[in-house]
Amino acid sequence: MKDVFIGNNEYFKGINKINYEGPKSDNPLSFKFYNPDKLIAGKSMKDHLRFSIAYWHSFCADGTDPFGNATMDFPWKHSDKMVNAMQKADAAFEFFTKIGAPYYAFHDVDASPEGSTAKEYVENYHKVGEYLKTLQDTTGVKLLWNTSNLFSNPRYMNGAATNPEFSAVARAALQVKTSLDINVMLGGLGYTFWGGREGYMSLWNTDTKREVDHLGTFFRMARDYGRKIGYTGNFYIEPKPMEPSKHQYDFDAATAIAFIKDQGLENDFSCNIENNHATLAGHSFAHDLQVCVDHGLLGSVDANQGDPQNGWDTDEFPSNVYETVEAMLIILKNGGLHNGGLNFDAKRRRNSTDLEDLFIAHIGGMDAFALGLEVAQAILDDGKIEGLRKARYASFDKGEGARFEKGELDLAYLANLAHSMADSKISGKQEMLANLVNQYMFR
Repeated sequence: MKDVFIGNNEYFKGINKINYEGPKSDNPLSFKFYNPDKLIAGKSMKDHLRFSIAYWHSFCADGTDPFGNATMDFPWKHSDKMVNAMQKADAAFEFFTKIGAPYYAFHDVDASPEGSTAKEYVENYHKVGEYLKTLQDTTGVKLLWNTSNLFSNPRYMNGAATNPEFSAVARAALQVKTSLDINVMLGGLGYTFWGGREGYMSLWNTDTKREVDHLGTFFRMARDYGRKIGYTGNFYIEPKPMEPSKHQYDFDAATAIAFIKDQGLENDFSCNIENNHATLAGHSFAHDLQVCVDHGLLGSVDANQGDPQNGWDTDEFPSNVYETVEAMLIILKNGGLHNGGLNFDAKRRRNSTDLEDLFIAHIGGMDAFALGLEVAQAILDDGKIEGLRKARYASFDKGEGARFEKGELDLAYLANLAHSMADSKISGKQEMLANLVNQYMFR
């Protein structure tokens, strides 16, 4: 990966390539724990973590929120929308190369002006896509996944594929088709669906069965088109319980997996799990990751965190190392992220207005996951925690317990065993496990 800026302008002036300097460094523009070439279990940190930068939060989000106007000034901003798109791309790839991220992700309208007509949308997107391809070829940065924004435009106020108005479904198809065309052009590794408005606000006016069936039909159409044009990656569904909808049809990992299997999509679809979405559903980040791994349907990860005092999707950069340790332990036991990655679907706080804050935020997130990786691997190497987990289920490893797991017993036989078996119990050792995690983290 080249470590120089790409376009005619350098937008992040005075900021050079971010290097690893170790935990004793006082330089805020350096990695303290993420050493991309360091080998962990025979694989580099860079290859384990597969970091990706989210185009929308990093280069589009200007601090605007429901209660206030923009607080951030972007030096690549231009009044001509196509010029703005090209300059934004230059700035993005300058950032990718300076921070050392091997991947990026984007929504269609993050990267390209939507235009006033369907024809203009397609033409703009292809022009920007061709420029992104040039930047990728120049830098070596790759597309982790792209997606279509099927929630911001007023036409999608009642959903996209689940909209009761057929014209909205057709326009959604245009966006997804074009995004898949661009994905193949750019060599994307995945394609994501986030159904922000694929849900309902009121059951009084909603036919939920019809809408969910329409969603399944739409996804099968997207899969079939993608395969037809040579897209070989996985399609990801990103679960979220609500916001902006009252109830979204991909509520959490378990709900999304049930939908995937019900619709016969399990050979082509998996989940893109976001920490903040899992917590909004009342779960932990680790819970939704584990549910996906249990079903063989973990595709990729949106790396962020929420604020437990705020009941909405705050999209903060990850800093909770306990969470990253637990996440990386699950990911390592899954054999890694495969074609997925850790995409920083995270944004600077509204009052973090210096351009260098964009680097500092990503540095912190990358360091948090690097720490999580090292501690998780130490836990696996030592084996104590895995040994305690396995010991809890030892009664199913032999004798009648093993026969039960294999499905060799019927209910009457199992019930009869109760007459000859004394009650027993095994401690969960929860406090001991928590203490062990602290030992691995702080030794």
